[in-house]
Amino acid sequence: MIELDLSADIQALRTTFANIREVVDVDALRADVDRLEQEAADPELWNDQANAQKVTSALSRVKAQLAKVTKIESRLDDLEVMVDLANEMEDEDAAQEARTELAALEKAIGDLEVQTLLDGEYDDRAAVVTIRSGAGGDDATDVAEMLMRMYLRWAERPGYPVKVMDTSYAEGAGIKSTTFEVDAPYAYGTLSVEAGTHRLARISPFGSADKRQTSFAAVEVIPVMEEAQEVDIPENDIRVDVFRSSGPGGQSVNTTDSAVRITHLPTGIVVSMQNEKSQIQNRAAAMRVLQTRLLLLQKEEEAAKKKELAGTITASWGDQMRSYFLYGQQLVKDLRTGYEVGNPATVFDGDLDGLINAGIRWRKRKIED
Repeated sequence: MIELDLSADIQALRTTFANIREVVDVDALRADVDRLEQEAADPELWNDQANAQKVTSALSRVKAQLAKVTKIESRLDDLEVMVDLANEMEDEDAAQEARTELAALEKAIGDLEVQTLLDGEYDDRAAVVTIRSGAGGDDATDVAEMLMRMYLRWAERPGYPVKVMDTSYAEGAGIKSTTFEVDAPYAYGTLSVEAGTHRLARISPFGSADKRQTSFAAVEVIPVMEEAQEVDIPENDIRVDVFRSSGPGGQSVNTTDSAVRITHLPTGIVVSMQNEKSQIQNRAAAMRVLQTRLLLLQKEEEAAKKKELAGTITASWGDQMRSYFLYGQQLVKDLRTGYEVGNPATVFDGDLDGLINAGIRWRKRKIED
């Protein structure tokens, strides 16, 4: 006779899930889905390709988030039924299935709880990951390739789309560098805790026999920024002056005030135009040039922000955030959180969730302190 009692465990999960549900705000998610579905159904939407892609991407993201929450809620209900049936039928196989589902739900709710901690300005964006080999010769280029495979396998498990943008191969083993994009909700917030110097210690397959080698690789993670296609310039942000066009030697080109000078007051950018025949044409041309200059300025600011988010990573002794030991004691240890995994092979095969979740919790505590 079996007597399976998981009531305390299930209640603890329900309490945690209720807190998560409140933070996620399921009602707001449903309202967002309704609003975005209405926008997506508008036949005029695809007249603006950029906006259409933005709406459909947002709809897909919000639907996925809502589905994740509602599915967990349903699984909690089903788990209680599974326990009742196992006890009623006195079936040990059914009882083991319930225990397995409990463990799976604990992980799913834990992962969802961690996601509620991703509330940074860019955390919900897709991510661009760059890996560079550091000190350590062939071992360093080899570990850079091992890290690339590790992150690609991590993304492959839940089916996150990945686009490899650039890879520079080393003359010997491995790669000098690689850059790839992970296009998934909260990819940046999740993977940003992986940024830093990764250290690998092992018996080198490239050097003398039985000689231990330490090598390094740097991981940089930045968010995918929305690319601005045009800049809206309010009329009260500009001052327009008109004057008479002039030619060589300062002589007047025509007898009307057709030349235009536009000053963008917030930035001080000045654009003058006098080549067109009329004031209206010169003004339109000057506005196009001003828009272009403001767009370039915006891109420069975005690039500076990306550089700030990426930080400075040296990929050498003294600033490593994680160590991988592949000799003697088989261990992966995060030096910030203290989180350890005793099976490096599973980590290099993409099983990173434990390390990543510990990193996210550590970062949140650090911000709050």
